[in-house]
Amino acid sequence: MRSEEPEWKTFNYKSGLKLDEKVMVSLVKASEVYKKDSDAIYKDYGMTFSQYNVLRVLNNSKNGQNTVTVASKIMMVSGPNMTGIAKRLEKNGFILRKNDPKDERITVLEITPKGKRVIDNIRDAHNENIQKYLSGFSEDEKKGLLESLKQVFNNSHGE
Repeated sequence: MRSEEPEWKTFNYKSGLKLDEKVMVSLVKASEVYKKDSDAIYKDYGMTFSQYNVLRVLNNSKNGQNTVTVASKIMMVSGPNMTGIAKRLEKNGFILRKNDPKDERITVLEITPKGKRVIDNIRDAHNENIQKYLSGFSEDEKKGLLESLKQVFNNSHGE
């Protein structure tokens, strides 16, 4: 939004946010809309945004496997939430859950051939969705945006 005027006229509302808060609100809005659009794609395959991301993490892990703990850290999802996501993926045949032979307390997730096929089937629609958000950005602008977003994230974690 270039100025407050359109917002005021359209909604009879003036946010009064300072620049820093506007930036953060815009970041959250973009994230939420992206997740909603992505969910619409994944729904056709019987999955959610989070379930797709588990498959993506496993598909990019050595031998298509990773522990619940590592996948949780990559996705920034709590262990109990990851367990629920993994159970639903297993029920639908997208992954296998098994104990680590070296330590029974550790659960290993493994993507199945069906899970790999669904990742492949979703790829084009997924990439088109991403391009919808990033069209008009040059490669350098995308790199700059990525670095800026990483800095926002690192600031939030005191890094």
